[in-house]
Formats: sequence, structure tokens, C-alpha cells
Amino acid sequence: MENRVIDYLRVNKIEGFFISKPQNVRYVSKYTSDDAYLFITEKENYFLTDPRYTEQAEYECPDYKIINWRANGRSVAESIKLIVESMNIKSFCFEGDFVNYNTYEELKGIDADAIAVTGVIEEFRSVKTSDEIQNLRVACQIADRAFEKIIRDIKVGITEKELASRLSHYMVMEGSDTKPYGNILISGKRTSLLHGIPSGKSIEYGDFVLMDYGCAYKGYLSDMTRTIVVGKATPDQKKVYSLEMKMLEDSKKAMKPGARAADVYEASVQAIKDTEYFKYHYSSIGHGIGRFVHEIPFMGPKSNEVLAENNVVTIEPGIYIPDWGGIRIEDQMLITGDGNECLTHAERELLEL
Repeated sequence: MENRVIDYLRVNKIEGFFISKPQNVRYVSKYTSDDAYLFITEKENYFLTDPRYTEQAEYECPDYKIINWRANGRSVAESIKLIVESMNIKSFCFEGDFVNYNTYEELKGIDADAIAVTGVIEEFRSVKTSDEIQNLRVACQIADRAFEKIIRDIKVGITEKELASRLSHYMVMEGSDTKPYGNILISGKRTSLLHGIPSGKSIEYGDFVLMDYGCAYKGYLSDMTRTIVVGKATPDQKKVYSLEMKMLEDSKKAMKPGARAADVYEASVQAIKDTEYFKYHYSSIGHGIGRFVHEIPFMGPKSNEVLAENNVVTIEPGIYIPDWGGIRIEDQMLITGDGNECLTHAERELLEL
């Protein structure tokens, strides 16, 4: 991946690239722990960390010059300054959407042009390699297996928090990395909250239970959503669920290389456009996923992005009715040469538990 960064520097006539966003650091260097920064040049690659991680960095990143940025009380930016001065660098870029104000002020004080850029590494990351696709595929398989376990636990009286804890446990036991990211598991009327936090609420008969969750495998993430009913679904619950399924199916039919993200959105709303439910949908219906849960391309009516082969994206149209509940079904999709492949296979039909 360093070669792609160097190619970018050559094309743009920049001498160095300071990378600080953790997902981008790991993407470029393959480092797997914390407190890590990169400074990439055509002649030398530098890896900056503190004494807790220097041994691990030396093992995982043998092609980098490892620097303890805490030496002599220096900050990361002060260490970058020493590199710039030692190499007589006249210009370098940094991730403008991630660097904090204090670091920015320090970078500006370096006697070289400090150029803010956004989305450079993210653009590289949007098209996945075969190894990345395999890791994403395994992460989805882990989430599928965890779904089969958690639905056995969903019953009247158990709390959202307990179910969420069990779901995370099942994913780790099925092979995910041991740092699961935040999962959504909510029930009843609370399912209208697009990103509700699991609470102490107990599951009640007739509740929707919405599970939006995923795990990491070798740093690559899965993301899927399933909504089930505890007990027997009402006619209204069945009706809205049927519309949601149609939204999902219509979205998938539009997903292929060259498809505009905005057109996928338009396909997703055809089933509800002339119904009372249109006002209850959320227009952001998907996103790229890889080392970070929300990556480019983003799917929505105002998106200018176009799907490409080997993008991995989620598709998650939903209907959210305040004081009633919400339904979301989300799958993770690989864009193939002639269409798409769904990587998540947990049951999508309405389950009545």
C-alpha cells in the first residue's frame, strides 16, 4: 500500500505524507495495535509510536524506521518536524479531517508547506483487494453464526443490555477480534431510534427487536441488521415489514458497477413513495465498509458516487415510525463484475419468536 501513497506524492509533487487516522495507519502499514502514526516519503517510511508499542511495531512493520515520539518529551508533531528537517523536505500533506487543532498549529510551525488533504487513503480503501474481501466475508459469516445463537435467547423478560452483551460474546466466541465495536440492540417502540443505545428495558410480548451489529475479523468489519417480533406479529407489523423487504430487494437489483448511488436510493423508495410510510424513511440507505464501519461510497439521494467492482457496501433502507417502532434490514454486499453478491445470509423473512 505504501507504493500507492508514493505514487500519489509523485503525481501531486509532495515530498511526504503524515498519516494519523488509525484505520488508514493500519491499512497502509498492517500494524494492529494503538498509538501509531506514519510519515511516508519516497526514500524512507517512518512509523511513530510510544515505548509501549515499539517492539510490536518492529515485528509487524519491518520496512519502517521506528521512532519513539515520546523521547525527550516531544510531541508527534515535533517528531515530524525532526524528520522533515533531517530530510530537507519542503512540502508534506496531512489528513485535514482528522488532525486536531493543537497538532495543526504545530504542523504549521514546521518550515515546510503543510498541506491538508481529505479522503486520499479512503479512496484507495474503497476498492477492496481479494484478501480484504476474504476478511470481510469471514466477518459476515461470524455475524451470521452469532445471529443463529442470539435468536435462541430472545424472550419476554430479558433486557436489551443483556442481549447486546450476549451478542458481542457470541461473535468473539465465533472468531471475531476481541474488540467488538458498538452494537445496537433495541426493542418495542424504541426501534424507531435509528441508532438507539441498548437499555435496561425488558423485552415484552409483541415487541420488535432490532439488532444492528457486526464484528471485526483481522480489522475488517461486518455490519448487518435484522428485525424480529417476539410473539405473533400484528397485521400492521407484517405490512410494514413486507414494504421494508421490498425496499431491500429493489435496492439490491440496482446495485452493480457503474450504478449511481443516488439511483440505488431512488430504487429503494419506489415501494413506499406513494404511501403514508414515505415520510418515515431515512434517506441514507448504505455505506462502504472495510476497516471502518462507515466508508465511501455513501448511498443516498445527494450522493455523486458511482459503484465500482470490488466495492463492499451495506444496503439498509428502513422505516421508522415514532411511538410505534421501526424496521430495518441490512445486508453487506460485494459489487461484482456483473452485479452483486450478498455476504450476509442470516434469515431475512419475518421471524416470530
